[in-house]
Amino acid sequence: MTLSDVETAPLVDLPPVIPGKAPGETRVVVAMSGGVDSSVTAALYAQAGYDVVGITLQLYDHGAAVQKKGACCAGQDIHDARRVAERLDIPHYVLDYESRFKDSVMTDFADAYARGETPIPCVRCNERVKFRDLMETARDLGADALATGHYVQRFDGESGAQLHRAVDDSRDQSYFMFTTKPEQLEFLRFPLGGLPKDETRAIAQQLGLEVASKPDSQDICFVPDGKYAQVVERLRPEAAEPGDIVHLDGRVLGTHQGIIRYTIGQRRGLGISDTDAGGENAEPLFVVRLNPEKRQVVVGPRSALGVSDISLTEVNWLGDAPLAAAPVDVVVKVRSTGRLLPAQVASAAEGATVMLADPEEGVSPGQACVFYDPADSSRVLGGGWIRKTH
Repeated sequence: MTLSDVETAPLVDLPPVIPGKAPGETRVVVAMSGGVDSSVTAALYAQAGYDVVGITLQLYDHGAAVQKKGACCAGQDIHDARRVAERLDIPHYVLDYESRFKDSVMTDFADAYARGETPIPCVRCNERVKFRDLMETARDLGADALATGHYVQRFDGESGAQLHRAVDDSRDQSYFMFTTKPEQLEFLRFPLGGLPKDETRAIAQQLGLEVASKPDSQDICFVPDGKYAQVVERLRPEAAEPGDIVHLDGRVLGTHQGIIRYTIGQRRGLGISDTDAGGENAEPLFVVRLNPEKRQVVVGPRSALGVSDISLTEVNWLGDAPLAAAPVDVVVKVRSTGRLLPAQVASAAEGATVMLADPEEGVSPGQACVFYDPADSSRVLGGGWIRKTH
């Protein structure tokens, strides 16, 4: 049985992909990972009469990862995407992007940890694989748009397409999309951004998609069982070399088994006691800095974690007017699960400088600082990679 056998009215009122162009004459390529979100995305466009083509990227396939629950883009997920495409009666292609993914995402991930940073591979995957290489493939197939199952919203503004947060705040993925370029936004579509996740699953159930109850992808797709240090150690063995745990005042308090096992703000698992730093009444210790050149994990009291100024590199600006040297008001996120913080941002020689209204803890190089319009905290104004904190 295919989608055409299901007698049902359109489940979501999709805006036209190209105003004035009939759905049947509009080709939409859908990135199908094998999960419920991308499957419903393909189903909505197919149900609305669009010429839909499904594409699945095989990004990795290293042994145990094939059967890993909550992963994507390998083994079982490719099979699930193919089954959904058959159900929707749409053409489906699997592209081998393993070498591109390793070079553009996995190697970058390991390099960042070796530099003492905390990377976000999902952003690099969107930037360098899905919204660059896959977009080129979609254009080669004559597509009018590339659609994905991301929980973000896209609106047409006076100066072009705008990127906004999803209506379901618990599912919002805008933090991971800050590198999306204006010209890419013109070509992209995100039909799930206006839906809560439970409604997406209900649609999948109503349309008889086998992935309706499939678990969401978790953690980092190419890291089996969340053991990221093993992946980094295999690619960059030097990042796992032991070194000293040093207090801010210069005292050596202990040893560690590789800086890749530590992150800024970490309290547990340091292998030292608070009394090592100053007797029974000593303050709790946290990781405040990583020094890969000296192989040092630097610790200190919680008061040392507060950050007010952030230097960014590789800044992508999505505002209507160019980012200038004069500070502009924004609200920002400095981690994907973090709260929105009032701040100002200004252009700088190597990217941009962000001045937080109040100090924030746990700001780590390698993470992203994403800007939002302070008027409603909805529109994404861009973002950059955190290079230094002050």
